[in-house]
Amino acid sequence: MEAALADRLSELAAAHDDVLAQLADPDLLADQSRYTEVARRHSELKQIVDAFHAYQAAEQERDDAREMAAGEEDAEMAAYLRGVAEARDAEIHKIERELRLLLLPKDPNDQKDVIMEIRAAAGGDEAALWGADLYRMYQRYAERHGWAVEPMDTSWADGGGIKQATFAVKGKGAYSMLKWEAGPHRVQRVPDTESSGRVHTSIATVAVLPEAEDVEVDLHENDLEIDTFRARGPGGQSVNTTDSAVRITHVPTGVSVSCQDEKSQLQNKLKAMRVLRARLYQMQLDAQLDEIAANRKAQVGSGERAEKIRTYNYRENRVTDHRVGLTIKRLPDILEGDLDEFHEALLADDEARRLAEGQ
Repeated sequence: MEAALADRLSELAAAHDDVLAQLADPDLLADQSRYTEVARRHSELKQIVDAFHAYQAAEQERDDAREMAAGEEDAEMAAYLRGVAEARDAEIHKIERELRLLLLPKDPNDQKDVIMEIRAAAGGDEAALWGADLYRMYQRYAERHGWAVEPMDTSWADGGGIKQATFAVKGKGAYSMLKWEAGPHRVQRVPDTESSGRVHTSIATVAVLPEAEDVEVDLHENDLEIDTFRARGPGGQSVNTTDSAVRITHVPTGVSVSCQDEKSQLQNKLKAMRVLRARLYQMQLDAQLDEIAANRKAQVGSGERAEKIRTYNYRENRVTDHRVGLTIKRLPDILEGDLDEFHEALLADDEARRLAEGQ
């Protein structure tokens, strides 16, 4: 193990010790928010530190076995000790790879619920029927993992399929697994309406979006410019003799609101703050939706038949994921939600790529 990695792991081990000390402090329980944060940090660090300790133990055992083998006069015992050293060496390499994976940056959205969208693309009514089959597949997949599916919006096609379906999948780690489903899904099969038995190719696109958390508007007093003035009535006349009207400007964004309906300056200020929060909330939400829309466009592509992440071939009973070149000849099982083998292969490929890039 190179020095930089060893130093990083030593730092994390020290941080883990500090977190343990905090958890042992009775006063921490009085602050539930802080306790939750410390407990979460402990959970993150424990797996890494446990693996690091296992690495150190295996390394020590390997070195001891090598040293003993070098000074051992009995040939049989020396051979045994060398075997122990080799076994520990293999264990060390395995643990080191595990540690590198544990240190890779985590996707901050992985534990979130998701909103999925299926749209029929190329293929007309057959594409709509295929979209309905995909919807059912994801429902079955969610059931396998104990997740809840919440229908949100469905547009049905005349032939019984779906033009578009939007639904939420709620469960721990939903995004971490379902994110691999984003993209065009191609099906090759003979439609029920095809009398000649000719195979048709159709496409349905899938978008997978982490469900956004409630947008909170955090207003800092230093960012606010508050002015008071006399309220004005119709024709511009003053309606009272005090500066009860309030104008609040959010300096970073330039958003300005005013309120003069109440006779009390305090009441007008509270109303103005509510309006300001609402406007800033809408601004943040619009920006969030723009980002989601951009992600969706990148995921689903154009929906043309040549585009695909996965092909489902009914005649050959096979499903091929083109991103990792994995083919599984159990199409009925896949359509019943048995997607884990694909997801494991995609995760392994992603981890290998990121390790190679040194991320």
